Amino acid sequence: MRFGIVLFTSDRGITPAAAAKAAEDRGFDSFFVPEHTHIPVKRDAAHPQTGTAELPDDRYMRTLDPWVALGTAAAVTSRIELSTAVALPTESDPITLAKTIATLDHLSGGRVTLGAGFGWNTDELTDHGVPGNKRRTVLREYIEAMRALWTEEEASYTGDFVSFGPSWAWPKPIQSQIPVLIGAGGTEKTFKWIARSGDGWITTPYESDVSASTTLLMKHWQEAGREGTPRVVALAHKPDLETLSAWAEAGVTDVLYGLPDKPEPDVLAYLDRLAGKLTPLGLATPTA
Repeated sequence: MRFGIVLFTSDRGITPAAAAKAAEDRGFDSFFVPEHTHIPVKRDAAHPQTGTAELPDDRYMRTLDPWVALGTAAAVTSRIELSTAVALPTESDPITLAKTIATLDHLSGGRVTLGAGFGWNTDELTDHGVPGNKRRTVLREYIEAMRALWTEEEASYTGDFVSFGPSWAWPKPIQSQIPVLIGAGGTEKTFKWIARSGDGWITTPYESDVSASTTLLMKHWQEAGREGTPRVVALAHKPDLETLSAWAEAGVTDVLYGLPDKPEPDVLAYLDRLAGKLTPLGLATPTA
């Protein structure tokens, strides 16, 4: 099982570069950041945790651009995976976003993973011209179009929401395929989408029974004729051997721990304590 860090970025507290370097220095395998372009003040969409328009954290309106944040992290690290939990690709132009992600993968030595969401905040999506009831279809087309740009010498794509004729686009990612993980509730609808178009699942912070959900995911994965097994990234609060053992048995491949919204010295101290608890549970000690 791999252990990673998710930093809910903002314009205060520790920087992504400092957090990623500290995580890498302590043996963590991955570093994730979120995305919201903006938060409309007046919204009809309820937050999944609160069930109302109230946000559980004011960082939703203060998040840094994820790809700029990961670019700064790439510059000061050499090993750690750089990912999003989650990005909202449908809020960007897919041709431009494909270039951004490919460039980051090229410059980081092939360390990028795209963790994507459908977007709970349909009001935010509306401002980007994305119909809330079509957000899964739009995301599928965007992912397919970006994969074409990442892998084909003369890429083209035709869909309802993105279309372009034969085009050249470099750099190509160093990886043969940029992994795509979907962060969403563990429902049959989500898992059918992943089995068709994704490479794995990121749980939500309010997921109650990860083991039951992974069983359903594996069922749809196999029914879709996919080889191997999907990657499963579970969000956790505190290290617990019993929980980690149960998750590993259920097919969880990665566990992410969130960082506190505090100044850098406090976050570094927290990382030290977290690494100390996880080392006996399998966190690899970094080599000099």
